[in-house]
Amino acid sequence: MSIQFDGILIGTFKIYYYGVLIVLGAVAATWLASREAKRYGENPELAWDLLPIALIGGIIGARLWHVLLPPASMVEQGITTAYYLTHPLDMLNLRRGGLGIPGAVIGGLLAVWIYSRSKKFPMGVWANAIAPGLALAQAIGRWGNYFNQELYGAPTNLPWKLYIDPLHRLPEYASVEYYHPLFFYEFLWNLLNMGILLWVARRFEGKLKPWDVFLVYAVIYGVGRFALEFLRLDPAPLGTINANQMIMLVVAIASAGVLFWRHRRIDSQL
Repeated sequence: MSIQFDGILIGTFKIYYYGVLIVLGAVAATWLASREAKRYGENPELAWDLLPIALIGGIIGARLWHVLLPPASMVEQGITTAYYLTHPLDMLNLRRGGLGIPGAVIGGLLAVWIYSRSKKFPMGVWANAIAPGLALAQAIGRWGNYFNQELYGAPTNLPWKLYIDPLHRLPEYASVEYYHPLFFYEFLWNLLNMGILLWVARRFEGKLKPWDVFLVYAVIYGVGRFALEFLRLDPAPLGTINANQMIMLVVAIASAGVLFWRHRRIDSQL
């Protein structure tokens, strides 16, 4: 057995910290969702039933997001959506390429929604219960990017600069050693998101509608992701635009619009 920076090598098999942290984040999210569900009068044990469903749906969604919107560095190597469609085994190979967080959220949410239709539990209430835990899972999962040295921002000399080894640098930055710790910025933003969601759920208890807490999550996450994408060196291009950044902006604005529309006649303190 050999302990390495990004994982543990046992013979020829490697356990990556990234995968461990994803599972850890999912478990932490489920624990928090079960506590929130109890506050809403729902069966907290259902959260644990939803865990494998959300995890499988999230992984599928995350991988599809990456396949449809690969980062610029992979596009330059010829690893495009068209490549994946003609090499389906590479599409399934999670160790080649990556996972897209927006796709994970969509995939996991869709899987839970389908399950809710068959089991007839209130999806909107559960979306409110799940939202804070979702932000927590993202915060924990971002540390997997640290161990993979794959989510860093523009070069910087700030005191909290992050060293990236030459193997993980983009070719055009081969001589640059230190970068913005973008993974850590998003970690902090997700923790802030979780805290705000827990506060909103309690401060406006009795006034919130199904899906409201999840919509607040989408606004906060969308705004943060939009802002942080300005620092990202390896965006997902769609023509001449940063696809992830523009999609997150649309999500944030749309979610805020829906919240405003739903509560436009309610007491202004909400």
